[in-house]
Amino acid sequence: MSKSGTFDLASGVGGKIDKREVLSAVDKYEKYHVRYGGEEADRTHNYADLANKYYDLATSFYEYGWGESFHFANRWKGESHRESMKRYEHFLALNLGLKRGQKVLDVGCGIGGPLREVARFSGTCVTGLNNNEYQITRGETLNRFAGVDSTCNFVKADFMKMPFADNTYDAVYAVEATCHAPEALGCYKEIYRVLKPGQHFAAYEWCMTDCFDASNQEHQKIKASIELGDGLSDIRNTKQCLEALKLAGFEVIWDKDLANAEDSPVPWYLPLDKSHFSLTSFRLTSTGRFCTRNMVRVLEYVGLAPEGSLRVQMFLEEAAEGLVAGGKKEIFTPMYFFLVRKPL
Repeated sequence: MSKSGTFDLASGVGGKIDKREVLSAVDKYEKYHVRYGGEEADRTHNYADLANKYYDLATSFYEYGWGESFHFANRWKGESHRESMKRYEHFLALNLGLKRGQKVLDVGCGIGGPLREVARFSGTCVTGLNNNEYQITRGETLNRFAGVDSTCNFVKADFMKMPFADNTYDAVYAVEATCHAPEALGCYKEIYRVLKPGQHFAAYEWCMTDCFDASNQEHQKIKASIELGDGLSDIRNTKQCLEALKLAGFEVIWDKDLANAEDSPVPWYLPLDKSHFSLTSFRLTSTGRFCTRNMVRVLEYVGLAPEGSLRVQMFLEEAAEGLVAGGKKEIFTPMYFFLVRKPL
């Protein structure tokens, strides 16, 4: 049910943005970033607009190339990309100790790929929190198709200001989503507030590692490419996330960067690596991206895709290059995992 066709991609570019205004939205989005003279303070202050513009512009490309779950996964030899994604989501559910019938919150749920997998795997009722109207519309369609629309739902809201009462949920998780928060502490405090006492919050965070050197220009360039290509105001490091969790009141059960060779023998960035070729994830390979780029160019030229579509494809390709470089230099991880508990 994912948008796998050429015309699905073309029609989806821009999300809820008027197709005549996609190019203008691309201009505004790019100007938030360092490359185009943007400042971190502006990105942080306008985090909601930054993320909304990004996902309106990029969601169709994500779904076309990546499927319903917009995240990476640690991977074992002999394991397919799809298998690793499902295991990654099951791992989250198992660490949370989910039980049938519990109320679970997915913070920054995208179009709900992990939400549906967690719900089916654990028998729980999952609410997806998302501030992007287009992604929620897609997610509701996919929930109906998967037959989970009676137990899973979406709420449109900002995860810095959740519209839920205190102590509502039996468990909370986030999959590579709270990196969009303007500051970690405020986001974690809201999660702490809506989580029931004695229950758990688990997440995969995008972080810079201890190997990142802020004075290294190459490192700075890689970080800026990831921020531009993935709609981020600033990428925090693992220590900042851990400290924010503690300040929010959580007890840390355990935390670990799962991108290391022990937990991920096959590099997490392999699907985006130009030197790698795969038939099962062809659209992510160098050849696949070349084909997509030229397809989008033609669709835009003949008017089937809105003006500005090719520029979206280009900054997403730049993000892929930044992610691969960050992974190879071990200065960036998309899978800093933690499990924390709200005290009784």
